[in-house]
Amino acid sequence: MQSVTMDNALELRGVSRNFGGLRAVDNVSMTVARGTTHVIIGPNGAGKTTLFALISGELEASSGKVWLFGHDVTSWSATRRARQGMSRTYQITNVFADLTVEQNVLLAIRGRQTGRLSVFKQDRPPADMAEQIEQLLVRCGLEGRRFVRAGDLSYGEQRLLELAIAIGNEPEILLLDEPAAGLSPAERGPMADTIRQLSKSLTVVLIEHDMELALGLADRVTCLHYGALLAEGTPAEIRANEEVQAVYFGGAGGHA
Repeated sequence: MQSVTMDNALELRGVSRNFGGLRAVDNVSMTVARGTTHVIIGPNGAGKTTLFALISGELEASSGKVWLFGHDVTSWSATRRARQGMSRTYQITNVFADLTVEQNVLLAIRGRQTGRLSVFKQDRPPADMAEQIEQLLVRCGLEGRRFVRAGDLSYGEQRLLELAIAIGNEPEILLLDEPAAGLSPAERGPMADTIRQLSKSLTVVLIEHDMELALGLADRVTCLHYGALLAEGTPAEIRANEEVQAVYFGGAGGHA
């Protein structure tokens, strides 16, 4: 068996997840190199979100192993994996609607600190945190929305805010679960541009149902079907793969 290396951000070997008699993820192995964008694609029900939950620690694998930066994290909780440098977003937007954009991002920054967490330690964040917030909002195209209540943002802006919150945790590996889900064609462009402009030192693992958007972002692609690995390769290799084309355009179904 090939040894685990610190050069990789994430490694999965033979990972499966059963729900009763249903195998939602079936013996999946994959490797994500540091500093790359690795996209997981597949038709609806292919097992993508279940696999993400196994990577993040929100679900326990029925079998197989997960390594994060060379550490065997298979038995680690989601919280412990987050402390090791993992952050994630979700298909459904997860922001504090009654707080401002600034307060949402401030919570993420303060969440890295020890001690009791409160967004209201001061009326305004100290200068160093204020600068971090400004940089994050600029990177995510929200610099003009800093003092707006999050619940008053458009849906596309809320998705960008969720990304800013995830980056605010200063992760080493970022899991993005369909960041463009529910966005209009006009909103997808800014989201894709923001992801492309993320630091090259940050490893990104991204689920996306829209294959064209996914292939435009990826360094490497894993395609799932019926919970199992169907194909893996560069975007060009995936575009040319007849099995992938059949799954997406030939009417094949999925599960989980």
